[in-house]
Amino acid sequence: MMIFSEKAPAKINLTLDVLHKREDGYHELEMVMTSIDLADRIDLMETDDGQIHMDSTSGLVPLDERNLAFRAASLIRERFGIRQGVRIFIHKKIPVAAGLAGGSSDAAATLRGLNRMWKLGLKPEELVELGAELGSDVPYCVRMGTALAKGRGEILRPLPPPPPCWVVLAKPPHGVSTADIFRRLDIGRISSRPDTEGMIDALSRSDYPAVCRLLGNVLEEVTLEMFPEVRRLKERIRRYGADGVLMSGSGPTVFGLVDRESRARRIVNALRGFCRQVFAVRMLGVPEGATAHGG
Repeated sequence: MMIFSEKAPAKINLTLDVLHKREDGYHELEMVMTSIDLADRIDLMETDDGQIHMDSTSGLVPLDERNLAFRAASLIRERFGIRQGVRIFIHKKIPVAAGLAGGSSDAAATLRGLNRMWKLGLKPEELVELGAELGSDVPYCVRMGTALAKGRGEILRPLPPPPPCWVVLAKPPHGVSTADIFRRLDIGRISSRPDTEGMIDALSRSDYPAVCRLLGNVLEEVTLEMFPEVRRLKERIRRYGADGVLMSGSGPTVFGLVDRESRARRIVNALRGFCRQVFAVRMLGVPEGATAHGG
């Protein structure tokens, strides 16, 4: 039986701004995101029973319609009248409910993989449109790389990759509900907003100090107030020597940018006593090479 495999990389937000609440109930977003070399792997196998089966190496992943990858397979089967079923296996490396778009990336990888497996011939922009029906981060995760995302996250503009550096990630033991954070966000009381255009300019110049200086996320104010340990973790990563520190997405994962591997390893070792889930990874930067091929 042929297995189609797709890599599903995590993302971090270099900036995240919430401009206003829209009439459709969603928030108008403006975010600079980039892929990092921490990834799940999605294995897809066709079945003859017309069902969607799911399994995962993680017990924290729902294996039904609560899972975005399940919903991605369901959407494609329904939209294109596919009678065959599929078995989806998620090799989980990205922490769950962490602000790293793990579920969205799994869904995006499922869309890309089923497009190949069922020879649908869908272009990337068509997969992006399907992704927008599943969740705000899915369109970006279909494309990967570095991008400015606007609207609900479905309006994407590719950007130059960040300067080469290391990313230290630390996730506290609890997860965070994105919906809960957005519910608690008072847009009129946001005290400081990221300089999105400044970040785009810093990326275009490959200016590492400027990228570190311009990191910003308006959701931090909400999450840091709800979970003081996230604030302490952020302060600790800065104290241990990261050049720039930010919470990714709605949290609770905090990342630090570091210019040398030796410094990244030192910070990881220093954090191990406070956090079980700590990683040192590289930026992926560009989407090329992010797709594995069936065999």
